Amino acid sequence: MGRMANSGNRAPAGPQADKGVTGTSPVTALERLRQFTTVVADTGDFHGLQTFRPQDATTNPSLILKAVQKPEYAGLMHEVQARYPQAPLDELADRLLVAFGQKILDIIPGRVSTEVDARLSFSTDATVARAERLMDYYAQAGIGPDRVLLKIAATWEGIEAARRLERAGIHCNLTLLFGFAQAVACADAGVTLISPFVGRILDWYRAHEGRDFTVEEDPGVLSVRRIYTYYKRFGYPCEVMGASFRSTAQILALAGCDLLTISPALLAELDAQEVPVARKLDPDVARQAQIERLSLDEPAFRFDLNEDAMATEKLAEGIRAFVADARTLDGLLARKV
Repeated sequence: MGRMANSGNRAPAGPQADKGVTGTSPVTALERLRQFTTVVADTGDFHGLQTFRPQDATTNPSLILKAVQKPEYAGLMHEVQARYPQAPLDELADRLLVAFGQKILDIIPGRVSTEVDARLSFSTDATVARAERLMDYYAQAGIGPDRVLLKIAATWEGIEAARRLERAGIHCNLTLLFGFAQAVACADAGVTLISPFVGRILDWYRAHEGRDFTVEEDPGVLSVRRIYTYYKRFGYPCEVMGASFRSTAQILALAGCDLLTISPALLAELDAQEVPVARKLDPDVARQAQIERLSLDEPAFRFDLNEDAMATEKLAEGIRAFVADARTLDGLLARKV
């Protein structure tokens, strides 16, 4: 199965003068952002998706855990439990993730990202097997591979799993990405999309330097700009999707990024703002950058990642957090209906 192109119903490639806005309605920052970037909703709350009309949606164990603890979503979990009463917990969890994915895909026109269990982050074979099972469940529901991205932690083992999955026509979203070495390895592995975590990078630098940063010196923003420039300069088809935002200022500082996945709270803020939005990332400009192309084998990847204290710490912390929420979700699924 071929990779989805950045065309058709994807985001426009360049600025447009408020196309699609009619009458005298105010043009919000969210609408202006759509001129440059594909807007993605970062949520498991499918009931709220229609409000902001995202192209794609992303989920993770933390978002699903938060959703199933709400009364309006408990029924979906109980439905999965009742339908598969003899299934082991890992199968129940995957079927619940796919059930949420199905509901989301009923609403959005694009793709949903579904997380592979973070407990498998250091096993290539186990990650591949779990990813293939998730895609089997989607296939049973009549959903093809072009509508699903499987989220995998950007460890060396995860990236190698994604390499194998992409060759088999299963598209991947490499997540928990904090360091440039991770981005380079993902591009060389031929993954469909990466999710650099802007806000968590900023969190680390705030804590370690004891100060705040303007948006133009924000380490998370600068990280995504660097990756975007590298990918466009060397013609990598891998899409860049900024994630984990702390403010609308961070989001607007990345206008022009291929995709941005945004929480409902920040989508609402953008939808309430009537401010100009300028393109900050431009593929034509990026292609002129004078930068060096890198090549990382496993030892070089591990060394470069180890040299980046922020990326090393945040990757480990992120995996632990997702694992903790996955275990809590297992506990809920283990209860009798």
